[in-house]
Amino acid sequence: METDLIKFVAAIFVITNPLGAVPMFLSLTKDYSSEERRRAALLASLTVAIILSANILMGALILRFFGISIPAFQVGGGIMILLLAISMLQARQSGIKHTREEREEAVQKDSIGVVPLGIPLLAGPGAISTVILFAHQNQGWTNHLIMIGVCVVLAFCIWGALRLAERIGQLLGRTGINIGTRLMGLILAAVAVQFIFDGAHTLWNTPSTTLPLSSSHANIVE
Repeated sequence: METDLIKFVAAIFVITNPLGAVPMFLSLTKDYSSEERRRAALLASLTVAIILSANILMGALILRFFGISIPAFQVGGGIMILLLAISMLQARQSGIKHTREEREEAVQKDSIGVVPLGIPLLAGPGAISTVILFAHQNQGWTNHLIMIGVCVVLAFCIWGALRLAERIGQLLGRTGINIGTRLMGLILAAVAVQFIFDGAHTLWNTPSTTLPLSSSHANIVE
């Protein structure tokens, strides 16, 4: 579990990329007061914690409802994460997280903490796929709670990064943030390829066209 936990911590922090959200946060809150910025930062961090924790607990049930096997989800989720990693290597925001139209609409809203900052910029499809895939490997509720604890710590880090967004922007500059984003994109690409390989390997070596969820995880969600 220790190795899986380390992988999960690295993957979820890289894919949410709190530092990468700083330019977007500053852009969307340029006309906000200090109090409004603090509120937006708090809402964004709370949204991330709630969405990711809910998918840790309910992800397997959602896949079962739609009849999706874990290996198939590993391949699909891995491809999605790989596309996100490629965008990070190019130091740009992926369309998977948000579109230009969504960004323009967000500027008109009173609060952007939940959408688009919380969802889908930080807790987007890539982050949700990651927590579901790692939660599938858990052997009991204790491991689920540990993962939720990691998500809470992540939310706290996001809150801190957004609260200090102006200082971070001045200290690192756009170039510094882009360099960090590219490095994290490289790590994320490796995680995505591993997901795709594991899923494809299982699908290739399983004769049945329908792959059930693992019995250990089925016991957890039941």
